[in-house]
Amino acid sequence: MKKNTFLFIALFNITIPFVHAQAEPAVSGMDDPAPVTITVFNQVLFYDGYAALVTTPPPPAGVLRLRNDLYATKLTPSQLQSFGNALKMNVTIKASCDNYDRIGGVNLAFVNKGDVTYDPSKVKRIEIARFITPFMDKNKTPNEVPYSYTLNELTGIFKDKNITSVYDIWVELEVFGVPYAANTQISGCSGRNDVFYGSLVFVTDVDVTIPTVNSNVMMPLFTRFDLNNYNAASTDVLGQTVKTVNFILPASASNATLVLITSNHGANSGGEEYNRRDHYIYVDNVQKLTYKPGGLSCEPFRKYNTQANGIYGSSPMTAAQWASWNNWCPGDVIPIRTIKLGNLNAGSHSFKIDVPAAQFVGKQGTIPVSVYLQAESSTVDVNELNEAVFSVYPSPTSGSLTIQSEKEIKNVILSDMTGRVLHEETSNRMDISALQKGIYLMRIQFQNGQTAVKKVVRE
Repeated sequence: MKKNTFLFIALFNITIPFVHAQAEPAVSGMDDPAPVTITVFNQVLFYDGYAALVTTPPPPAGVLRLRNDLYATKLTPSQLQSFGNALKMNVTIKASCDNYDRIGGVNLAFVNKGDVTYDPSKVKRIEIARFITPFMDKNKTPNEVPYSYTLNELTGIFKDKNITSVYDIWVELEVFGVPYAANTQISGCSGRNDVFYGSLVFVTDVDVTIPTVNSNVMMPLFTRFDLNNYNAASTDVLGQTVKTVNFILPASASNATLVLITSNHGANSGGEEYNRRDHYIYVDNVQKLTYKPGGLSCEPFRKYNTQANGIYGSSPMTAAQWASWNNWCPGDVIPIRTIKLGNLNAGSHSFKIDVPAAQFVGKQGTIPVSVYLQAESSTVDVNELNEAVFSVYPSPTSGSLTIQSEKEIKNVILSDMTGRVLHEETSNRMDISALQKGIYLMRIQFQNGQTAVKKVVRE
């Protein structure tokens, strides 16, 4: 399975609803109270993840093939208005010429507004779902597997003008596969390099029984970060499976929640796929969660595993047998875990994941980690202040910002979306002409102790 590793942190304001993309697909139910169904991807064909980018045949209209294992399509303004507060996502993977279990997922990418393509390694992205394909023989039925997710927590992000005025939101479907075994084992696959078909549909509705997502803080911390104990970039300490990310919360927040996805991989002898380990999650060095992945019966997914394999064997296993070793099931979703944090103060914080028993025999395997923070700001924001009392202008700008305030300013701190401090000023004027285009955070501290946070845009 391919290791696509990168790290970023971002802060976004959020309000409500969510949606798709792909050359304005048909949307049903727009004029009635029925749920709205939006097709994002319809059987896009993935190719050998290790091979050069396939250019022929081209992808469907409105869809980018960024890599052989990664498709993307942009959400349009009309689609961004189509979603209610309830959101389900259904993914279907259909067999082609890869008959092994592979990792796949769905991401959101935040791309500079108006860009017609992008480098996925250079934009902010979050992983919103993950799954494992079954061992499938395309000539046997069932030859496809469904995955379903409830993602109500995301419905706040897609109508926030602080995001959509600067970024376009793209949906990515990612499935890494290789055809080498199927080339010789599966009839009709000789010489082929296509591996899976993928489809993705959003179903959204308005549900008064679901609490409104009022969070106005979205801070991704890790996105498919490869945690292990043998790579210096993948751990805090070589020989230990532990990784910490520090982040700055510009304003105090309430109802904070971490959304976490992890899965253990390494199919070598004694590999991490076959050993269940305790995972420990810490926030500000306080333990918030302990969990051990897997432990559930994989029998419900046996029917999708139509290719003989060493995971399922030739006969059913008991729940106890499955629980003794499996971290996940080929053909099932990877769990999305939520960690309620309550109130968080403005300032520096840390997130740490520790899997102390992990061994990574032969320096093989990894634990891809994705986590982001959602919360509601509980300190005053510039938008809530009287403009006669406090304002920052002009924004957007390509030059200098001026702070106008009736209150005496103590200092002004400008940071990027990773929380990295870029500039500190004690006057009411700041030059940002040297910065790249994008959204930045300005935190103003007044002499009376009050703090305000303002997003500013470098155009």
